[in-house]
Amino acid sequence: MKVTPTAIRDVLVIEPRVFGDARGFFLESWNRRAFAEAIGHDVDFVQDNHSASERNVLRGLHYQVRQAQGKLVRSLAGEVYDVVVDLRRSSPTFGKWIGERLSAENHRMLWVPPGFAHGFLVLSERAEFLYKTTDYYAPEHERSLLWNDPAIGIEWPLAGAPLLKPRDASGTPLAQAETFP
Repeated sequence: MKVTPTAIRDVLVIEPRVFGDARGFFLESWNRRAFAEAIGHDVDFVQDNHSASERNVLRGLHYQVRQAQGKLVRSLAGEVYDVVVDLRRSSPTFGKWIGERLSAENHRMLWVPPGFAHGFLVLSERAEFLYKTTDYYAPEHERSLLWNDPAIGIEWPLAGAPLLKPRDASGTPLAQAETFP
C-alpha cells in the first residue's frame, strides 16, 4: 500500500496495491496491521456505511461532536470529489480543507481522522461510496458544516447547482460551528 500525506497533517491518501489482468483486478481494501503501520496507530472500525448517489449530489460536510468518527472512505463505483475540513482548534490547519478525487478506477482511499468535517460531490453519472467508521452513527451528535462557507472557500468542481439535502443546504458556517479542541 502506498501512503501519501496531504497538506493537512494526519489526513492521508491510501493507495492499495492493485493486481490486474484480462479477468479484472484484485486488491486488498483493508488490512488492520498494514493500516496501523501506515497511520502510526491501531484503529477499530465498528461500522461500514454504503451510499449511492447521482451526478451533482453533494453530501456533507458532516461530523459528530461526540463519538467523533475517523473514516476510511472510497468510491466503489464512479467518481467523487472528496473534501475534509480541519475542525481541530489546536491544529495549525484549523478551518483549512483538502479535496481528493476518489474513483473506482484509481482505487484511492482517504483516511479522515476524528476532528474533521467530511463530504463529497459526485462527478460521474452515479457513484457508490463506502465509509468505514471508528465510532457508531449518533444522530443526536451529528452536525453539518456549511458546504459553501466563504470563510472556508472550498473549490467544488461543480457543473451547475449541487443536489443537497435541506440539512446540508442550511449547514452551520465555520464561525458558529461546534468544533474540537
